[in-house]
Amino acid sequence: MAEYRFKAVVLDLFDTLVNWNPNLLPEMEWRGRQIRSTLPWVLPRIEAALGQGFEREPFLRTYLSVVEEINAVRERDGIEITCAERFLRVFERLGLGDGDGLRPLAEAVTRVHMDGVRSVTSAPPARVEAVRRLACSYRLGLLSNFDDSTAGHQIISDTGVGGLFEAVVVSADVGLRKPNPAIFERVLAMLGLVADEILFVGDTPAHDVAGAKQVGMRAAWINRNGLAIPDGIPAPDIVIPDLAELPDILGC
Repeated sequence: MAEYRFKAVVLDLFDTLVNWNPNLLPEMEWRGRQIRSTLPWVLPRIEAALGQGFEREPFLRTYLSVVEEINAVRERDGIEITCAERFLRVFERLGLGDGDGLRPLAEAVTRVHMDGVRSVTSAPPARVEAVRRLACSYRLGLLSNFDDSTAGHQIISDTGVGGLFEAVVVSADVGLRKPNPAIFERVLAMLGLVADEILFVGDTPAHDVAGAKQVGMRAAWINRNGLAIPDGIPAPDIVIPDLAELPDILGC
């Protein structure tokens, strides 16, 4: 790595700096199978607000349909659609009221959901230490695809090293998602650097490696399982099993 003169290291958040553990979420049965979800926490909040007008089965069917639609749009267009918007679309599709009247409930339900996500998300100590070591030699940034701004920034703060990141962009902040080049360019503008002065570190080849490479950043791929890089994805400059390995590779 001596040939690269990075001035900044920009990290992905989930499965790079933090892990979220769905096995800690409550179980629920859906169509004959057990799934882990925040919905056992969310559904009582909706039922309390809507009373007898709320039916679980139509809600769950509509919710899963809306999730699929939103995920397809995100991947196709590189835009973010927030968690609150997801719940709002479900409520509207079920004919429970108009958007303005339902928005407070969508926001309240989002907070229940996101508090659940946050409760099962944590940063391994070795990764936190890696961030501290990197900060001694490089400017730091963080760029995450996450559909709620409040919870995204709370999770970053929960790591204990949030203050070390000079530039932080959560997709819900800007309405864009990796690999959209425009969201990488936000980080470039915040750091005031040219692209090849930045090493981007992430675990998702299509979003993190390809996204960084298309704007001229270097890329480190966190490849925990020794997989081959998928077809059509440019080769990363560094391959590591975990963020904890990066300081030694960069000599810091």
